Amino acid sequence: MGEVYRAKDTKLKRDVALKVLPDAFARDPERMARFQREAEVLASLNHTNIATIYGVEERALVMELVEGSSPKGPLPFEEAWKIASQIVAALEYAHDKGIMHRDLKPANIMVTPEGEVKLLDFGCR
Repeated sequence: MGEVYRAKDTKLKRDVALKVLPDAFARDPERMARFQREAEVLASLNHTNIATIYGVEERALVMELVEGSSPKGPLPFEEAWKIASQIVAALEYAHDKGIMHRDLKPANIMVTPEGEVKLLDFGCR
């Protein structure tokens, strides 16, 4: 729904991800409502395997910048197991809070160079 950019938080001197809603979507009240819901959902989640939201601006979500890549297969069993178990832990946490990830796919899963999994873009409706 939005375009994601790497940016610098000049107040806290850290790199962040900015998810910006395109102009055409910003004029659509339904899309703006979805954007606000996504911000609220992300703000309600605090789990090591879910990307953190730092704030919301008029047309942008300010989020944790996750360095890494999406998993690509086939993967050796041990590596796949480590990734899958972290995804399950994040989903279980979200489900316990009544939140479903509505757009789970490899592009919305990042694995850091240290092997930590982060779920992104919950696809709120």
